[in-house]
Amino acid sequence: MKAMDAGTLTEPREGLHARPHIEVEVQQQSERQLPSRDVVFSIRDLSVYYGGFKAVRNVSLDIFQNQITALIGPSGCGKTTMIRCLNRMNDLIENARVDGEVLYHGVNLYDKRVDAVEVRRRIGMVFQRPNPFPKSIYDNITFGPKIAGFKGNMDELVEQSLQKAALWDEVKDRLKESAWSLSGGQQQRLCIARCVAVQPDVILMDEPCSALDPIATARVEDLMQDLKSEYSIVIVTHNMQQAARVSEMTAFFTAEVQEDQDRRTGVLVEYDKTEQIFTNPSDERTENYVTGRFG
Repeated sequence: MKAMDAGTLTEPREGLHARPHIEVEVQQQSERQLPSRDVVFSIRDLSVYYGGFKAVRNVSLDIFQNQITALIGPSGCGKTTMIRCLNRMNDLIENARVDGEVLYHGVNLYDKRVDAVEVRRRIGMVFQRPNPFPKSIYDNITFGPKIAGFKGNMDELVEQSLQKAALWDEVKDRLKESAWSLSGGQQQRLCIARCVAVQPDVILMDEPCSALDPIATARVEDLMQDLKSEYSIVIVTHNMQQAARVSEMTAFFTAEVQEDQDRRTGVLVEYDKTEQIFTNPSDERTENYVTGRFG
């Protein structure tokens, strides 16, 4: 397997699955150490600014391959800003600026040679509210692959993507119908199918169940468990029970006032195994949040 450098993020789609074997020690925010394992993202001293406002301050953590990592914390603590850094979505905000490093399989995603469009093909995103295109179910799935120059059997790709999203049996006889005819939960699973159709390495999910009812939420959570065998998943959630149910690792963020500004900025308090975060956190702020004393 070839080594990855900045140039590989401008390669054609055939090269997208070349991933080096990387093993590093997790940089813990607590004194506890985790064993070495494959790393997808190494985030080092990351700060994010919107104009002169520092929204997130000095975050360092590693995100592991084929696991679900949850980002939790109160509103305004920078969770969404953080997850948007992982596929350069913040580039689309005019006054946003990122300092520090986001290493993806050892490649700095913010290297000037890296193609942001290619980054977003490898690192897909599912948003808070289902956002299917005003097209048919079939055309929603094929949209991304067509743009990426997919040359294979499109019908097979559509079926495979919908199977992976646990939606095929529900829509296989309705593929030409509008995606907007689906229920909210089905639309969100369609968006997940649309994401996996371009064969990403990582799936980012920003509050994917916040607009769904409990039954649809359970189906999406089950789907995440199925998908992690093929993809690395990072999820932002306000639902602590959801984080505890689905994730192996959890990062707790909070918002603190900086000395040089009046507004609160997001800081990473603690990052550890999910069970540890919810049963024996090392920081009092984490314990206060997961026990419901604030937030």
